[in-house]
Amino acid sequence: MSSPPDAQTRPSRTINQNPDAMPPLSKAIPLGLQHIMAMFAGNVTPPIIIAGVIGANPAEQIFLIQVALFVAGVSTLVQTIGIGPIGARLPIVQGTSFGFLPVALPLAKAFGLPAVLGASFVAGLLQIVLGAFLKKIRHWFSPVVTGIVVLLIGITLMPVGLNYAAGGVGADDFASPGNLLLALFVLSVTIAIHQYGRGFIKASSILFGLVAGYAVAIILGKVDFTSLSNAAWFALPKPLEYGMTFSGTAIIGMTLIMFVVGLETIGNISAITTTGAGRPAKDRELSGGVMADGVATSFAAVFNTLPNTAYAQNVGLITLTGVVSRHVVTIGGLLLIAMGLFPKLGGLVAAMPPAVLGGAGVVMFGMIASAGLKIIKECELDQRNMLIIAVSLSLGIGLPAVEAISETMPGQLGLLLKSGLVPAALTALLLDAILPGKPDRRAKLAKAEAESQNR
Repeated sequence: MSSPPDAQTRPSRTINQNPDAMPPLSKAIPLGLQHIMAMFAGNVTPPIIIAGVIGANPAEQIFLIQVALFVAGVSTLVQTIGIGPIGARLPIVQGTSFGFLPVALPLAKAFGLPAVLGASFVAGLLQIVLGAFLKKIRHWFSPVVTGIVVLLIGITLMPVGLNYAAGGVGADDFASPGNLLLALFVLSVTIAIHQYGRGFIKASSILFGLVAGYAVAIILGKVDFTSLSNAAWFALPKPLEYGMTFSGTAIIGMTLIMFVVGLETIGNISAITTTGAGRPAKDRELSGGVMADGVATSFAAVFNTLPNTAYAQNVGLITLTGVVSRHVVTIGGLLLIAMGLFPKLGGLVAAMPPAVLGGAGVVMFGMIASAGLKIIKECELDQRNMLIIAVSLSLGIGLPAVEAISETMPGQLGLLLKSGLVPAALTALLLDAILPGKPDRRAKLAKAEAESQNR
């Protein structure tokens, strides 16, 4: 006897390789909370860092954390539920991206946060276009190009993590033994839990390290809860609180990094379908996921926070648990929205001493660099690719170390050179395009897409 016409589309109530699987709420809610635990530290760290750069007061810092949580929740729902062609409709957790920080930090210092938000808004719109035409231009971005940029993002952020571990630039007790030992404690706890933990505990090792360090800091009297007591219990996030300005320099820098972060999203979607659903990613899933990234980035700019992207740590959690239900992650997104409506939670995070955050930052930023190395490993390390890596890394690491070069450049060109990431990314793209011997990625991608459509 044949099944009803809608039997194949009705969500299942079992947890299997079907993203439409719908487990009972008794399982789905804790699983959704687990996803939030895995991404929480990474989501609130960028707004804390940007708050320090713009000299935000405690109330502004709480606000930036609040909107980061709210935006991540809404953006997650766009991915899991979808709006027309937008959204992968897969278990993707969105969050504030570290990838934009190396460019956003110098831009925020030079032009202020409104310029960063304006550039992010434009970059998000362009990413929507990128997603719509993804099939035609995907071959431009080979693993050697993507890997170099991701590696440099991690390398660029490493000094930021160490500055926080020392107590934060400008702190009276900067690099004091107390700050360094507290950061070392957080680092040690994180490593221990990551190595010996299981399941979501292992996936949330950074969060547990932060909680342990926070507790020790409270015992040592290094936490000031004044900002927490002054924070409201409930408040709706305010759009355009800082406004937007549009700088050509800022737009160029943010747009270039947006392309690379979009490729990270492609990799995360492919990892979810391959390891979780047991099949290659479909073209509509990749396109919809990248467009959702763009919508999330522009939406984040309107709500005063940095661009959003798919979180890789949650992809690892899916691999560990085998739970591929997008409805589970939808519950996680609703929990994030709820958190974003309670500024007291932001105040609790804002009171965390910089040294605690720095101990976790050493791991988080190092893992970004490690992810870049893993991507580079996908390509053949022949003389051609080694040359691309050599030139790009020399510019990406060398230019920030020799600031006199960027200072002699005319106009705002020097600002784009200052981070090193923009010239390195452009160099990698250019060399990969013009040097002879580039593998034909079009045929390989076409074959993978054909296999995906046949599933």
